[in-house]
Amino acid sequence: MGPYIYILTTNGVLFLISIIFWKFPPKKINSLYGYRTPKAMQNEDIWHFANTTFNLVFFKYSGISFLAALLLTSISKEQLTWQPMVFVALSILVSLIKTERAINENFNDEGKRIK
Repeated sequence: MGPYIYILTTNGVLFLISIIFWKFPPKKINSLYGYRTPKAMQNEDIWHFANTTFNLVFFKYSGISFLAALLLTSISKEQLTWQPMVFVALSILVSLIKTERAINENFNDEGKRIK
């Protein structure tokens, strides 16, 4: 598999998924699609806030991941193996952490807005 195909099938697919989440966010709380943590599914207000926040952050960081992997591929003289997957893992991890922090900063434990 060529290096650019590898990037397209890892980081590119992640970026495509983030575009789909961003363009077609879930409308109601469900167990199949969207940002589904126990706190996010507590009520509709948190659900919409969490999905909006996650979708924007995920779009941003998966795009950065995709561009970074393409840049790494173009300047690397060695075969890429695990490096693009680190970008994938970091973009997902950062998106989850930022979303959970935003939820905790804006909602209390009972699901009511703080601000």
